[in-house]
Amino acid sequence: MPDQAKEEIRVEVDGRTLKISNLAKVLYPRTGTTKGEVLNYYAQVSPVLLPHLADRCVTRIRWPHGVSDGSFFEKNIPGGTPSWVRTAKVPTTGSRAQSSGDTLVFPIVDDLATLTWLANLAALELHVHQWTVGRNGQPRNADRLVIDLDPGEPAGLHECCQVALMVRDKLAERGLGAKPVTSGSKGLHLYADLPKRLPSDESSALAKAVAEELQAEHPKLVTATMTKARRSGKVFLDWSQNAGSKTTISPYSLRGRERPTVATPVSWAEVEAGSEDPDALGQFLFEEVLERVSDLGDLFA
Repeated sequence: MPDQAKEEIRVEVDGRTLKISNLAKVLYPRTGTTKGEVLNYYAQVSPVLLPHLADRCVTRIRWPHGVSDGSFFEKNIPGGTPSWVRTAKVPTTGSRAQSSGDTLVFPIVDDLATLTWLANLAALELHVHQWTVGRNGQPRNADRLVIDLDPGEPAGLHECCQVALMVRDKLAERGLGAKPVTSGSKGLHLYADLPKRLPSDESSALAKAVAEELQAEHPKLVTATMTKARRSGKVFLDWSQNAGSKTTISPYSLRGRERPTVATPVSWAEVEAGSEDPDALGQFLFEEVLERVSDLGDLFA
């Protein structure tokens, strides 16, 4: 097994030749999930994942030695990045309108070859902004809004489902349709496509207004306050992930948790069931997600 774990092979992906290594390395010790299985998951889910990564800068969280060991965030492309990987150079600040200052060079993951290259680097988590990059390489305004429903113990996904229905109604009042995604961790993410692109400060203000309205109406269940001490038993509506510099886990990305869970698009019927029955909705493993996509298609489309 040690020799097999260190094995390096060359594969052709979309006309690109990639070196793939350590296929037998266990990245999720609790389930025995290997790097080869991670690569296989990303290859199989790519038809529904890639459209949601398209034109978005990708921040990665990498676990080179598996999820029981250390991880690190990576924004810039690493040394040795293939020349064919599409990249975007953007200012480091959230304002992005500045004419000077430091820049970051992000990868844009718009094909299976780039996705495979990142998965081979043990980039288990793929996080994206709510804005896209134009073909000229320049960041555009936000094309969607996100609200992260983060439960404070003892609250959990059940309470998130209850609050998600309230957020859905608040967004509907503003002419926005919401799409729910389990976070793959503890909570839910709600996305809404914007009818026109907005600067990040405007989309953040919109999300914050929704969060603060619900905090005022349901103070025992909802908080819009960042302070962790005030979250106990409540669902924190994190509106701040709409800031230009912030990112959210992409739908269909794996999580670097104890088990290989995935940020999974779900139906509103599932959220409604989860709001009534604490056992009706949970976080999904990658095998379950592939089955769901096969049966249901892309619920996030």
